[in-house]
Amino acid sequence: MSARPAVTPLRDPWHFLACGFGSGAMPVAPGTFGTLAALPIYWLFAGLETWLYLVTVAGLFVAGVWICERVSRDLGVHDHPGIVWDEVVGYLVTMTVAPAGWLWWGVGFALFRLFDILKPWPIGPVDRRVHGGLGIMLDDLLAGVFAWVGLQLLALAFGR
Repeated sequence: MSARPAVTPLRDPWHFLACGFGSGAMPVAPGTFGTLAALPIYWLFAGLETWLYLVTVAGLFVAGVWICERVSRDLGVHDHPGIVWDEVVGYLVTMTVAPAGWLWWGVGFALFRLFDILKPWPIGPVDRRVHGGLGIMLDDLLAGVFAWVGLQLLALAFGR
């Protein structure tokens, strides 16, 4: 078994984006660090009207399919752990119409990481069967949807 190549976020702008502005280059838990990189992005988008937030996140998803495909091909590894643009977008999906406040940011973070790591059905099969940039992005989109449902249920239970 050969070692995976190191990610090179400063190699070019596509690698920088795919590696979550460099967060994917962390030697341990790059997905967690990639999700942390999503926090300031969410902060920038949190005040948008819901329709504009959704259009923006959809655009980031579509761009991510191309970006992740390109960088995955450059690295010669499908879904290299250092590619974390999918985590950024997945967290933004989780936080759609989220309650305000740092507590909810943290709850959304924990829920997204939980579903991204555990990959319950259908996330796991999608992760294994869908390849290329779409495959890299799709399992995190689904994890974001699962986490979004959990966040919304908790918000209802605890009165936003």
